[in-house]
Amino acid sequence: MKFLLDQNISFKVAPLLVESFQNVSHIKQLNLVDASDLQIWTYAKKNNYSIITFDNDFIDLSNLKGFPPKIIWLRLGNSSNLKIANKLISRSVEIMEFVLNSELAFLEID
Repeated sequence: MKFLLDQNISFKVAPLLVESFQNVSHIKQLNLVDASDLQIWTYAKKNNYSIITFDNDFIDLSNLKGFPPKIIWLRLGNSSNLKIANKLISRSVEIMEFVLNSELAFLEID
């Protein structure tokens, strides 16, 4: 499973998740910082990533275009990098089950 952190999440979160999620990239690492949401969505689809984001525009794209990519939508409000990482790690089993479920397009995490 591959996870792509959107630009609204600090690139510093990726290393905090590697132990729990192994394959985590940030759009900065993939030279997608200036890409539109649609370009990021398309990249994720072509490269088998699930997108982790605070941006509900990806939910809209998923509703319009279907899935994959799967969207993990964070609803945490203003949070530190450590809080974001800890929340994702604490829900890692649920996240893995979500990614494997062929019927679900997005997962909301609050």
